[in-house]
Amino acid sequence: MKKFTLFVKEHLSFLLFQILLVLFILLLYWLDGFRNFNTAVYSISMSMLLTAGYLVGKFIMRRSFYAAITRKPDKMEDALIRHAQAPEHRQTTDFTRDLYKLYQNEVQLLYASQHRQLHFMNQWVHQMKTPISVIGLLLQEQDDLDRDSIKEEIDKLRRGLDSVLVNARLETFEQDMHIEQVVLKKVVQEIVTEHKRLFIINGVFPVISIDAKFTVATDMKWLKIVIGQFITNAVKYTFEQGKKVHLTATSTEQGIQLMIRDEGIGIPSSDLNRVTKAFFTGENGRLTGESTGMGLYIASEVCNRLGHPLTIESELGTGTTVIVLFNSIKQGEFAPA
Repeated sequence: MKKFTLFVKEHLSFLLFQILLVLFILLLYWLDGFRNFNTAVYSISMSMLLTAGYLVGKFIMRRSFYAAITRKPDKMEDALIRHAQAPEHRQTTDFTRDLYKLYQNEVQLLYASQHRQLHFMNQWVHQMKTPISVIGLLLQEQDDLDRDSIKEEIDKLRRGLDSVLVNARLETFEQDMHIEQVVLKKVVQEIVTEHKRLFIINGVFPVISIDAKFTVATDMKWLKIVIGQFITNAVKYTFEQGKKVHLTATSTEQGIQLMIRDEGIGIPSSDLNRVTKAFFTGENGRLTGESTGMGLYIASEVCNRLGHPLTIESELGTGTTVIVLFNSIKQGEFAPA
């Protein structure tokens, strides 16, 4: 019954037009004096019969379509109507299918994001148990409290909390982004100072070689997160004391290149193309047991959204070089290299 009601509502204007047309024919015969009454009745009857036949045929052709859109849907696939006959209905069906594809893509992205967040939180909680357990054991010792060890474990907790906050803020990156001109050397020096304790504990020395005139257009807050992640990785995977982490910048035709080169264990060639994938730890991650596989993924995502091409080069046993290219530079703010 619903499909018939819907059909009548759709063709109500057409029925009104036909009634007006019949009345117009009657008016013409009335003005002519009804000299041939049988012809008038025949014309009106044929008009009504043809109209009724047209509507019945149209309803039969479209009844499957009306049945599909009046039936209560059980799943999202019910939106994909497969029996449209009229051109406008076929166009509507194509539009609905395209809309459904967009919906599916958005759902998949949302599902992937939720899955990534859940996986990351599970790994993070497991990873944070280690420093908490170590602090608990240190507090149970009867001797003098090893404050340096506690500070080291607290630093691990702090870095873990920072990674959670960064991962959460990445979902609203565009709302949190603020592009400005920043002095590259100043930013790098601030980040190195923030990681001073990490350098000291691991016996690794930073070497900064950046022209003080180099100015780049970027988001300072996110850039600090990215460079901080590169420095953390460089130090964490440099197992020998006395090694160095080189932070240099050069001017090229494409822009300013910031290079962070360590003298660590390097990355195996089989892992090099996958280190920026979410949750990928690789062989090096298994050596430390503290890797979540999210650090380089977040750094890569941030660089991509800021428009800073990222390149990672490495040689096993020699070290790793991370190159960030700043395409947008302020002219006249640096001297050619």
